Amino acid sequence: MLEKLLPRETSFFDFFERHAALTVEGAKEFLSLVSTGANIESKTRRIKEIEHETDVITHQCVEALHKTFITPIERDVIHRLITKMDDVMDFVEAASERIALYGVTEMTPEVKDLADVLVRAAQEVERALRGLRDMKNAPMILQKCIDINRLENDADAILRAAVARLFREEKDPITVIKWKEIYENLETATDRCEDVANIIEGVVLEHA
Repeated sequence: MLEKLLPRETSFFDFFERHAALTVEGAKEFLSLVSTGANIESKTRRIKEIEHETDVITHQCVEALHKTFITPIERDVIHRLITKMDDVMDFVEAASERIALYGVTEMTPEVKDLADVLVRAAQEVERALRGLRDMKNAPMILQKCIDINRLENDADAILRAAVARLFREEKDPITVIKWKEIYENLETATDRCEDVANIIEGVVLEHA
């Protein structure tokens, strides 16, 4: 088991798991926001709080990395993994912030679909990371990585269709700009989930 290689005072897996759980919470909060279009200000504020909490975990992880002599996986891999994980909430927070800033109150089917895919991708990332403590979970982890890649493809397809519909049906160019930016932030968040999955896959293939 990889955790046996860790100094007792530091578990990088704890950082990964706490961060992933918060990301799932943030993605669900965003899905709730776009599903109802209600309480946008309070939901946006909560998403910002979650983003800050994930930032703190990221900083703690990087700080621990500098102080830990023996790490369970390569140091650069730990740094890339926690950094890519942090990117997910950055883009979720960016999307929610723009909804509030632009005064968007009427949601589109596409933003709900993108948010739903993002929640599922974040949940799969969390499950994969929780399995990473023990390489007996390698087959399950690799399957989760495949599932995340599929979800990113789904998000990409939704984005293409959403932007096409915007240009085809929306007459107000300002509205087009607003929604295109929101959509792209959400799709990029899912894309970062895929980046995380690719790093996890590399760890498993190397250590299993």
